[in-house]
Amino acid sequence: MGRKLLNVLAVDVGGTNVKILATGQKEPRRFPSGPTLTPQQMVAGVKELAADWKYDVVSIGYPGRVVEDRVVTEPRNLAPGWVGFDFAAAFGRPVKVINDAAMQALGSYNGGTMLFLGLGTGLGSALVVRGHIVPMELGALSYGKVTIEDYLGARGLHKLGKKKWRTTLELLVARFVSALFLDDVVIGGGNAKKLEEAPPGCRLGHNAYAFVGGFRLWEPATRRKPHTLQRSVHDQPNKAKGSRPGR
Repeated sequence: MGRKLLNVLAVDVGGTNVKILATGQKEPRRFPSGPTLTPQQMVAGVKELAADWKYDVVSIGYPGRVVEDRVVTEPRNLAPGWVGFDFAAAFGRPVKVINDAAMQALGSYNGGTMLFLGLGTGLGSALVVRGHIVPMELGALSYGKVTIEDYLGARGLHKLGKKKWRTTLELLVARFVSALFLDDVVIGGGNAKKLEEAPPGCRLGHNAYAFVGGFRLWEPATRRKPHTLQRSVHDQPNKAKGSRPGR
């Protein structure tokens, strides 16, 4: 007999909203988050919002560092209490927790070696290699007298202005492509909309791909190929002009 297909509830925890989508559903649901949101309140809100959905397991995209399904740093824009919280016990179901950028990266994956860059308040980053997720903190690398995040995050956008900020992004993406032997680069995050088009050879992601990543978390890495749900959640990724990154 074949393996039973799991119904997955994907939860994308953000600083403004918590968004959810379950296997077989077409329209995401959401409720406000913010600096007073505790993990207990998040779980209660998700369970109430998904009360009429059937799900066997839960995937959580968390805005902070995660190691082996455990939150190891408190979030910047939410209430404290997330480190050490038992999500499986709270949901009463198996739970996988992953960094939110990594979850969106997994949902954006189309094969090969792909880098995801999330442009927001900071810089989210993750690598997916043959279906395996490699969480990264590229924003912490030194660049000039500060860090890459100081250039590509919200502070850099405000200080440099859109034109210089976009030029810096293109320069750094070109370095990442050559250093990491990338086949694909996806630009996502809230500030991706500040780009008139993606850097040459890159494509723009979409926040809805986080749900696809949540579903894929429960698949073996060898089966993480282009997902049909990508088209139902968001028709097609925007492709930039220019050649595809390559070796």
